[in-house]
Amino acid sequence: MAATSAEGGNALGAFLRARRELVRPEDIGIPARGLRRVPGLRREEVALLAGVSAQYYLRLEQGRDRHPSVQVLEALAGVLQLDTESTAYLMELARPRVRRRAGRRAERVPAGTLMLLDTLNVPAFVVNRYRDVLAANPLAVALSPLMAPGTNRLIALFTDPLAADYHPDWEQNTAGVVAQLRAEVGTDTDDERFQALVGELSLKSERFRRLWARHEVRRAGSDAGVIRHPQVGDLCLRREKYAVVGTDGLLMVVHHAEPGTVSAQRLALLASWAASEPRPQETAERPRDHKDATQ
Repeated sequence: MAATSAEGGNALGAFLRARRELVRPEDIGIPARGLRRVPGLRREEVALLAGVSAQYYLRLEQGRDRHPSVQVLEALAGVLQLDTESTAYLMELARPRVRRRAGRRAERVPAGTLMLLDTLNVPAFVVNRYRDVLAANPLAVALSPLMAPGTNRLIALFTDPLAADYHPDWEQNTAGVVAQLRAEVGTDTDDERFQALVGELSLKSERFRRLWARHEVRRAGSDAGVIRHPQVGDLCLRREKYAVVGTDGLLMVVHHAEPGTVSAQRLALLASWAASEPRPQETAERPRDHKDATQ
């Protein structure tokens, strides 16, 4: 967790340094001559290409200047070959930080969302911003025990031996998840729950440490992945994420297969099996009658 705390104190410098080390000199027209003692670009090379002094760029990485102009940031983004999402993230890091309020709303899954989970015929579950599973329908749990309520999706993905068995694309999956976490958290790295989560993952998973240090950023969207189920075989499923309105960052995650495919047939088979399984518990309050459900 020490690395996380230090990063929170100089997030801009940590990002610039990490991304500088990912750019190969030959990618931007610098001949790779002789032995280079540092991975990626040197500080003075970044400064020269961005049109700033080496001393000024050093101050940025050291955290002695944390609010460069938009023009400087755009120049640095070009040198570091940042895409649109990473450039937006860089801009956010350079803005004066506004502390989040200390209190948060209770993490309760709305009754209507629970009712929707019950009626969906595809795997679906609800997570908070820290990837704790708060509710799930039977088909989600049947698809993977790592989707069961009470599971932290991040910790399970990086530390549970089942994760690699269920995800043949585990390396690609983990890289995408960490980049999405970077994008979603943004500059809110002083969140104590977030710090504890990153600290735990850093202690337990070398792969997480390496991915987190890369400072890659990618917004979550509709993507596809493979789940290797021990009973029905491989399923190629798309993942959709929907914000749960009226909550503090809860997301509903839905997995679905393209109609007419082998994966759709296998998912239907799994659904028939899951229909007989008991309903998992969830962190939520159910309505007591129809009147409560409509309020």
